Amino acid sequence: MRTERDSLGEKSLQADCYFGIQTARAIENFPVSGLRPWRAFIWSMALIKRSAANVNHALGLLDEKKSKAIVQASSEVMEGNFDTEFQVDPFQAGAGTSHNMNINEVIANRAIEILGGKKGDYSIVNPNDHVNMAQSTNDTIPTAIRLGCLWRLDELLKSIDGLSNTLQTKSVEFDDVLKSGRTHLQDAVPVRLGQEFGAYAKALQRDRKRILRSANGLRRLGIGGTATGTGLNAHPEYHARMVQDLSKITELKLSESDNLFESMQSLSDAADFSSSIRITAMTLTRIANDVRLLSSGPSTGLDEIRLPAVQPGSSIMPGKVNPVLAEMLNQAMFHIQGCDHTVALASQAGQLELNVMMPIIAHNLFEMMQVMIGAVQAFDEKCAQGITANSVKAESWLNKNAIVATALNPLIGYLKAGELVKHAMKQNVSIRQIAMEHINDGTLKHKDEDRLITLDEVDKTIGDLRNLTNGGIH
Repeated sequence: MRTERDSLGEKSLQADCYFGIQTARAIENFPVSGLRPWRAFIWSMALIKRSAANVNHALGLLDEKKSKAIVQASSEVMEGNFDTEFQVDPFQAGAGTSHNMNINEVIANRAIEILGGKKGDYSIVNPNDHVNMAQSTNDTIPTAIRLGCLWRLDELLKSIDGLSNTLQTKSVEFDDVLKSGRTHLQDAVPVRLGQEFGAYAKALQRDRKRILRSANGLRRLGIGGTATGTGLNAHPEYHARMVQDLSKITELKLSESDNLFESMQSLSDAADFSSSIRITAMTLTRIANDVRLLSSGPSTGLDEIRLPAVQPGSSIMPGKVNPVLAEMLNQAMFHIQGCDHTVALASQAGQLELNVMMPIIAHNLFEMMQVMIGAVQAFDEKCAQGITANSVKAESWLNKNAIVATALNPLIGYLKAGELVKHAMKQNVSIRQIAMEHINDGTLKHKDEDRLITLDEVDKTIGDLRNLTNGGIH
């Protein structure tokens, strides 16, 4: 065991742990969820400590020996070598002081070790005076939120691109599959299955642009504002140099804040980014719902597409196969939308110079990204790529769809077309057959001209149902 002291007194810790007394107090104080910080939050905070050591040394405020040790320790934390040392629950004291001190203490103790000292000997490297030099929880945490999201941005976009590309490929593959359109879950005019899938792909492409646009707001960093935005205890050049160093290390396009006070008061950029992910989750929810509907049955449902069978679907009904990947995607997207609601509530809950709800904003943002990346990739690889069309069933539904009479509106008018639909549905026959009956008994007249409609005119209009999927007047 080793003993450490802070402003509240002494506390004993395991000799081999890298976190210190403030982390230990936080672990005791917040036994809430059993959750740990996401890697993105650990990585981004360690990145800030690494850059701060570089910048403070360059400014003549931190000696080279300490600086190099802190940089090495921070790099090791960024690589994930000390993840088990980060145990503070996401539901913790406001602002994220406990998470910041957890990072400071782990890096300090590892730096002490690098310099040949024993953990807890903070005369060699101090968590506050050296690792946290020119920083405050109040500017490091919002900066870490931004950097952590940007760190995984390409991964998030890649997962969305993968699924949208798969759906676009399916739109070409399914272009010849004619089917009944449905609005209000009721029969509508014909569409092609490829048109449905092409629309899914386009929706995700638009969502991608929305995410990318909102992510640009995260590139503006407020590091250097320290406690309230004034930059107290930070060198006048610290802010600009930090942005430069962070840009160099990460190869991310980052920029200085044009108002450090706003960067600490406001989490609107994070809320904007969160909302763009939520909107994507809404799109994915809709797609998952459609996939489940289109594959329903197979004997008593729509059965217009078939999904890969990846596992048995029932513990009691033999042979049952369920749309499990679509069901997973639904649940994951519901969770993401709930996370976004938390981010929105927390973002509006700031007061005066600081939003103290940052820990839960960070946790939910990183969780949203993790869940979306994993869920979308799994749905794409294990479900979407293996979807096949059941063109026979799709066309059989279409052949029973009396709403194709809509195409006859320009010839016979809306009301007369409606009569044909009612008769066709009552007799369970096609619109063509009903139209032929009305032609034979002399009751199918042109809506504007004093003449009967011919069967050739009907066939020209609805004889080739694919033509109806191309729009226009037939």
